[in-house]
Amino acid sequence: MPRPSSPVRTAALTLALAGGSAAVWATCIERHWYALRSETLPLLPKGARPIRVLHLSDLHLAPWQQKRMEWVRALSDEQPDLIMLTGDLMGHKDALGPLRYALEPFKGVPGVFVHGSNDYYGPILKNPLRYLKEPSRLGTRVPDLDNEALTSMLRDDFGWLDLNNRAGDLLVGDSRLRFFGLGDPHISLDDHELMQEALGSLDEQHADDEATRIGVVHAPYTDALDGLLAMGASMLFAGHTHGGQVRVPGVGALTSNCDLSPSKARGLSVWFSEENAAFLHVSAGLGHSIYAPVRFACRPEATLVTMTGR
Repeated sequence: MPRPSSPVRTAALTLALAGGSAAVWATCIERHWYALRSETLPLLPKGARPIRVLHLSDLHLAPWQQKRMEWVRALSDEQPDLIMLTGDLMGHKDALGPLRYALEPFKGVPGVFVHGSNDYYGPILKNPLRYLKEPSRLGTRVPDLDNEALTSMLRDDFGWLDLNNRAGDLLVGDSRLRFFGLGDPHISLDDHELMQEALGSLDEQHADDEATRIGVVHAPYTDALDGLLAMGASMLFAGHTHGGQVRVPGVGALTSNCDLSPSKARGLSVWFSEENAAFLHVSAGLGHSIYAPVRFACRPEATLVTMTGR
C-alpha cells in the first residue's frame, strides 16, 4: 500500500496534537479554573438597599476535592446577603462532612435551597454521548445518598429555607423576599400543586406587603419554569445544566441535559409567556460527575447576583 503523503501525515499529527492538548486542558486545567461572575438586576422596590445573592450550584462534591472546598469557603469574602443553592451539592456518599466544611463560613447568612437528582443518587459511570441524545433521567435506581441528613444539615444546622415544593419568606435588609420552589423535575419530584398551596398560604398571611417573588428549581425544564413564572416570579434561579460542560467555541452548549434550549444553558436570560416575564439565571455550576472530570470552554462558576431597587 502507498504510504500517506507528507501533507496528510502532517495534518493527522496536527489533529492528534490538538485533540490531545484539548483533552489535557479540559481534564487537568479548566475544570479547576473556578470563576465568579457578577450580574446586577433591578428587582427590588424603588429605594431598597441592594441585596447580594451568592448562587452556588452543582458542586458534585467528593471528599478529596479540597481545592473546590477552599474556593467556595473563600467566597465568604464577598460578604453575600443571601445564599442560593440550586442542588446537586453531593457527588459522593461521603460528601456530607466536606460539604459542611465548604459551606461553614456562610453560617448565619440567610439562605434557600432545592435538591437535585445527585442529592439522592450517587454518580455512576455513563456513556457521555447519551447526553447529546436525551436528558439523563434516572430509571429504577434506589436512592443511595442520605438526602434526609443533607436536608437536616441545610435546614436545621444552617437555618436555610427548604424550597422543595415549598414556599417561604425572608426579610433581607429592608426587603421582603418571597421564595417558592419545586422538587427536581429531572427525576419527577416536582409537585406544582403542593408548591402552589404553600405559596397561597403565604400570600393570604401577607396580603398587603410588597414582596419580591423568586422561583427556584434545580433542573430548568420548561414546564417547571412556566409553573414558577405563572406564580408571579420576577426572578428564576436554576442549575443542573453545567452550562453544557463541553462547549464549542463560537457555537456554545450542545445540550442542556433537559428540554431547555442549549442557548439558555448558562447565565442570564429572560423567560416569558404571553402574560408574564422574569429574569432567568442558570448556573453553569462548580463541579462534574467524578466519572466525567472534564470542562471545556465552560469554566466552573458561581455567580454573585446583586438585586437593586427598580
